[in-house]
Amino acid sequence: MSAPSKGLSAGTWVIDPAHSSLQFAVRHLMVSKVRGRFTDFSGTLVVHPDGSADADAEINVESVTTDNPQRDAHLATADFFDVAEYPKATFKATGFKALSNEFSLTGDFTIAGTTHPVTLDVEFLGTGPGMADAPVAGFTATATINRRDFGITTDMPMADGGAVIGDKINLSLDVEVNLQS
Repeated sequence: MSAPSKGLSAGTWVIDPAHSSLQFAVRHLMVSKVRGRFTDFSGTLVVHPDGSADADAEINVESVTTDNPQRDAHLATADFFDVAEYPKATFKATGFKALSNEFSLTGDFTIAGTTHPVTLDVEFLGTGPGMADAPVAGFTATATINRRDFGITTDMPMADGGAVIGDKINLSLDVEVNLQS
């Protein structure tokens, strides 16, 4: 698939988890948002000499944290991620579409055993020499998904209408990748 090749040399670029973050936000009690993140993830971007690319990522779903241990434990259950049955979420790119310094990245996203296409709006932040003089590159990406598309249908209705948790999940990724020698 065609990829934005501005500044990215051919090779395998690997996510640096120490300089990357995968975050989410969801409506809570119809009036605010709860934010969380995953702390254990990996991924690669393989840029081919012809400018095409492949990308994939894997998330250890049990690494979810919202800074609330009780809520995090509930997210691990079959009500949400069912980490006992589905410990990993995955993303496998199926297409890139360049839009100047930004591009869209479409792929198959699998959570709790259900796969659904997702398109990320990505901004390429550039490349640099990195700490060990090995090339690094940076990206930010956002997407909004509906949890129900992934079979996460737990409802917690409120007495006066509405729900404790919303359906829309806002995803925000800040990713630094290192070119492997």
